[in-house]
Amino acid sequence: MLLPAGLSSNDEEQWVRRMLDRLAAKEQRRRPSDDDLMERARDLSVRYLDGRATPSSVRWVDNQQHRWGSCTPDNGTIRISTRLRGMPSWVVDYVIIHELVHLLVPSHGPRFWALVEHYPRAERARGFLEGFSMAANSPTEEW
Repeated sequence: MLLPAGLSSNDEEQWVRRMLDRLAAKEQRRRPSDDDLMERARDLSVRYLDGRATPSSVRWVDNQQHRWGSCTPDNGTIRISTRLRGMPSWVVDYVIIHELVHLLVPSHGPRFWALVEHYPRAERARGFLEGFSMAANSPTEEW
């Protein structure tokens, strides 16, 4: 990393600290924690589902190699594949929305898809995930 010439050591230290804080904040946005996922799920439920979907937990899991996410409506748990970490936030939000809707409608019928479509980037996110799967030379993911 290059620093502007003539900085005092105090200014240099402050500049480096500020840049490290920015990098840490950017990384946190790209790789949210389980608590961050839960907060996002609550916000998405309020914004797109009138707050009707209330998960008991939302967490990252390593054991989903053929699914982007899963939901157990009986106990309100949502699991998100760690393969989504680092993907655009609107894609992760789409997967969260998809799983939140399962708390309201367990099947993939017309009512389910109508609720998913409340998320304005649903079609774009589905296309992104399908393209990602194709580029990775793997079959289209299951939900």
